[in-house]
Amino acid sequence: MSQIIVVYHSGYGHTQRVAQYVAEGAGAELLAIDAEGNLPEGGWEKLAAADAIIFGTPTYMGGPSWQFKKFADASSKAWFVRAWQDKVFGGFTNSASPVGDKGATMIQLQTLASQHGGIWVSLGQLPANTKAATHADANHLGGSVGLLVRSPSDAAVEEIPQGDLDTAKAYGQRVAAIAARLRG
Repeated sequence: MSQIIVVYHSGYGHTQRVAQYVAEGAGAELLAIDAEGNLPEGGWEKLAAADAIIFGTPTYMGGPSWQFKKFADASSKAWFVRAWQDKVFGGFTNSASPVGDKGATMIQLQTLASQHGGIWVSLGQLPANTKAATHADANHLGGSVGLLVRSPSDAAVEEIPQGDLDTAKAYGQRVAAIAARLRG
């Protein structure tokens, strides 16, 4: 079985809830980036030991939160010694708007994984893009690079659309399956 870490920052709890669903699907451990942009003690060692790393961050102003960016910048120590070379990576983001420039955040996550020499896992799901589609459908936002989630700015954490949460769990399962296949 692969060791998988979901490393994420959540400003208001929405991204944390999504991280929990991704982790459930992947059989992964959660590793939260705190409000100051730091990992808990032993966090870097857990990431070094992982077979797969899934990044999660809200999209603020067209990119990852500054706390996630601080973590990403600090990962340059791992980059320098190629500590994450050939690990499996995935990522997700959450914002209040249907688009909200989530694609820009996803490209930053994918680029971070690529800089580390990682193997990126796409969402692997068709979009729910018919007139009959609703927020309850999987991949109703039509992502492909990774998992996209919408949490309206006035929505409680419990109001994240079930379709997004189902997509999150399925994405975690996909990352875990690919990590296991490559490890095997």
